[in-house]
Formats: sequence, structure tokens, C-alpha cells
Amino acid sequence: MRYIVSPVNTFVIVGGGLAAGKAVEALRERGYDGRLVIVGDEQDKPYVRPPLSKGYLLGKEERDSIYVHPDGWYDEHDVELLLGTTASALDVRAKEVELDGGRRLPYTKLLLATGSSPRRLPVPGAELDNVLYLRRVGDSERLKAAFTAGARIVVIGGGWIGLETAAAARLAGAEVTVLEHSELPLLKVLGREAAEVFAGLHTDHGVVLRPRVEVERITGADGRADGVLLADGTHLPADAVVVGVGITPNVRLAEAAGLEVRNGIVTDAHLRTSVPDVHAAGDVANAYHPFLDRHIRVEHWANALNQPATAARSMLGEDAVYDRLPYFYTDQYDLGMEYTGYVEPDGYDRVVFRGDRPGREFVAFWMSGNRVLAGMNVNVWDVVEPIRSLVTSRADVDDARLADPDVPLDRVLA
Repeated sequence: MRYIVSPVNTFVIVGGGLAAGKAVEALRERGYDGRLVIVGDEQDKPYVRPPLSKGYLLGKEERDSIYVHPDGWYDEHDVELLLGTTASALDVRAKEVELDGGRRLPYTKLLLATGSSPRRLPVPGAELDNVLYLRRVGDSERLKAAFTAGARIVVIGGGWIGLETAAAARLAGAEVTVLEHSELPLLKVLGREAAEVFAGLHTDHGVVLRPRVEVERITGADGRADGVLLADGTHLPADAVVVGVGITPNVRLAEAAGLEVRNGIVTDAHLRTSVPDVHAAGDVANAYHPFLDRHIRVEHWANALNQPATAARSMLGEDAVYDRLPYFYTDQYDLGMEYTGYVEPDGYDRVVFRGDRPGREFVAFWMSGNRVLAGMNVNVWDVVEPIRSLVTSRADVDDARLADPDVPLDRVLA
């Protein structure tokens, strides 16, 4: 169908990713018939980022599959796409977004879905041509071109992006070394027991893991990197260097406009910022979570997928609260994983395992006292809902029943 657009209201979404695409979808579904504009600094219409380090990078998915909506959807729903356009300033008194070139776009309600950017490696040589990051579709295509049989790939950073790109490079036949500052990849995120599973996965697939290292500089000639020099004097030859050392929320607009910014744009549970009629969602939002009773900023796909529906309802004046538990997933080689819940690095007592941890087919539970804080299923499927129920129940759980695979997860509390 094609909407008859009312001239009374203008809702603007700054940011061109998944959160933007889902926000305009939710607004139209809930009957908003005013002007609707997406301002995105990329030339592509809104797309989903997980395939960039998974299926698309591996060549298993076509480019068309990454887009939030098919060609024609935005025209059919009267959504204006200002692509390749940068929002340079935000005037919250005049309720206008200033665009590059000086054009000013008035808004009735504004959603900031500006996402995040990869942290740059602060060492000499980091600016060389084949030092690669992953955030946008073009980045994924450059990685895909670099990951060839026999290529020497050095990955700096053993987080999710580092390990997913390492897996893609190995599957392409490249020789891969992963450099990690701590003792194990993902140690801070998962704790020792679960981090050892991912370390073993990669070593079993031929990746060289180098823990407790510091990068001195990236070496190169004629504008291209040819290796990585470590602080201990070791030089690792490289045809390409992949950097995955975290991301930083894109808060420049919000900060300059006087919004409260603290590890992202601070919002309440309704995704309202400190300024009236301005909301935030996705990677950039440090939102109050009612169940967890704290502000959290979640850098994963599920937030960008699910928060916009709450933001849309809130923009329309409804009493909507975002209280969904954080969720993320990864696919590496023959391992698939889903994680549900939220745990600070020092916020749990122990990890309880059910299933075959050495065989990488198990569920792990992060515990505080007798409560389940989070669960991770590895090559075990259709258990996210019972894991979520265990977390949200806040009930006391017996370790023995939790660890017993003969007790169905939905019967652990029985």
C-alpha cells in the first residue's frame, strides 16, 4: 500500500542501520501517517550487520540478503531516504537537524540511531592501506578480498569480531594469527571456563593464538602493511592486518547538542533522552533496563532489532518500556552459540555447565548465589526461551538440576 502522508508531523531518524529500518517499519505499522525521514551517511539503504562477519563474509549470503527491507519498500511506505548524507548538528531548541551543506531538516520527534564506530588502533602504521576494520558492508568486502588461500592474516583483538573474522579467514585457507592482550580470547566477556572453549575451537582449526601481547607498531612499505611488530621484538609477517579492539558509540551529535551522554546517549526505559522529543536506540543508547535496574548499552544485533519498536511507540506517546534481556549469537566454523542475559565481568560466582563441554555441545549458566543471571547454549538449540525464563524468574535454582541434561530446562524449577 502507499500512504497518504499528513504534513503536520515530521519524524526524523538519524542513522541508516538496522535500528533505523525497524523504527520506520514500526511507526508505519502503528499508524503514524506523517512525514518520515531517514538520514544515513552510507549510500546503502538500511542493512543488517551480523552477516558482514558471518554469512556475507563467508560468501554464503548474497548482498541483497543483508538489507532490512527489499527494493521498493521505502517508496511504498512513503519513507524518505537521505542516503550519503551526514547530520552535522542538532538544534534541540529549534527542533532541527542540520545536514551537510547547511540544509536544515525540522522534526517533531527525533530518533538517534547513530550506532558506533570501530576503535582505531593507536600505534604507528595503523593508517596503512591493508589494515582492515569491520563495520560497514565495504569493510566486509575488503576482508573477503584479503582472505585467500595462503594469505597471512594477523588479527589484533580476540573479541567476537576478531574471532569471527579469524574463522572466516581460516575457512578461506588463510594462515591466521590472533593477538590478544589478555590470557584468553573472550576472557573478560565469558570467564575462563567458557573462554577456553573458544580458544580450543580456534587452535583446533589451525589458528595461532598469541596471548598477553602488546603491539608496538604495524610495519609496511609503499603504503601497505607487511607485518606486526610486538613489544617483545617479535615480527609477524602479514598480507593483511585485521583490527577488532572494540567499538565506540557515535555520540558527537548528541554531545554537542547538550544531551546527557555517558557511555552512549543516556535514556530512560522508554528510550527517551534527556531532551524532550529526542529518543535513542541501538548501539548508541545507554538505556535504563527495568529488570536489571541499571543503565546498559548493548552492542549487539538484537537491541538494534527490538528496541526500535519501543522507541516508535514512545515517540507516538504510548507508555512503552524496553525490558527485553540482552541476546547475541555467533557462528564460528561448526560452532553456533546464543547468549541470553547480562553479567558484569565480576558479577557472578560460578558457571554451571550442562552437556558436553569438551565436545562443544552444552549449555552454560552464569550464577550469583542460586540465581541464574545468563545462559549460553553452544550447539544446543531451541532453549533460549527456557533460559530467558530461568533468568527472569529470579528463582533459586539447584545446581544439580541445572547441570542434569535429563531434567528438561523448562522443568528445572518444578
